[in-house]
Amino acid sequence: MADEIRVNLDEPRWDQNTYWGRAQYFFTTTNPLNIFTSSARLDQCKQIVDTYKAGGKLPGVSLEELYRAKDLVDSAFHPETGEKMIIIGRMSAQVPMNMVITACMITFYKTAPAVVFWQWVNQSFNALVNYTNRSGSSPMPLDQVAKSYLSATGGALVTALSLNKLVKSAPPLVGRLVPFTAVAAANCINIPLMRYKEIRDGISVFDDNNNHLGDSPTAAKIGISAVVFSRILMATPGMVLTPVIVDQLERKGAFARYPRMVGPLQFILCGIFLSFTTPMCCALFPQKSPIMIAKLEQSIQNVATALSPKPEIAYYNKGL
Repeated sequence: MADEIRVNLDEPRWDQNTYWGRAQYFFTTTNPLNIFTSSARLDQCKQIVDTYKAGGKLPGVSLEELYRAKDLVDSAFHPETGEKMIIIGRMSAQVPMNMVITACMITFYKTAPAVVFWQWVNQSFNALVNYTNRSGSSPMPLDQVAKSYLSATGGALVTALSLNKLVKSAPPLVGRLVPFTAVAAANCINIPLMRYKEIRDGISVFDDNNNHLGDSPTAAKIGISAVVFSRILMATPGMVLTPVIVDQLERKGAFARYPRMVGPLQFILCGIFLSFTTPMCCALFPQKSPIMIAKLEQSIQNVATALSPKPEIAYYNKGL
């Protein structure tokens, strides 16, 4: 029973200091099946977790059931604000949503209207995900959300349309890689702009004892850079390997009799790649990221110096 062995539900059940431990955590929280959990069930899980954390008794709830409730809470509720996140903004929606969007971007890349439409859809989805998974300590003004969204969408469209013109005479494979270039460029615009307030004002950093040391722009920049890198890497296999595989099959005449199978195959390949790259790339960097206090702002170092014992390492939530 859950009450017989007390566990720390503020931490994942797997060791987050190791890559495999983080990967196991994200394979659980990004599981697409989580999006089918009803709102009532999520609320029930949150009540179970909150009751347990408060030291309450949970008769009849096993340790495995307790962990399952925690997994669903981690999947659907923001780690800092505790708010239930918009369903398609949750990380568990990443695989099914990106399966459709990515497959369509690399299928319908030849005409300008198709490029405009699918890049717009992709950036709209990215903006929602970035906003949903922002650092909870720095609320995002709606005008900044709008600026980020418009800038990233514009950057993606300019990149995609310009490259499409340049590669018209190039082999088909080169054209199929244009959407990836546009997505990578847009990520470099969208995420920093969406979280500009964090870059300007900083994000909260804490010591081992959860003492608030201050807000650090340095930590924000490092965390956001890590998110940009992992997001681009997350998209790479589906948007690069899928076109390469399809191009090779086309060269061998695999679609001569069934040309309409190209789209479904790309959809399936994107789904397979994303099922692995989503959790594995989210796990590249610890969610609760450590940083040496000596590398942070002087004001934070001063606060740390006043503590006894003086902490050497601070922690911050890098976002997703």
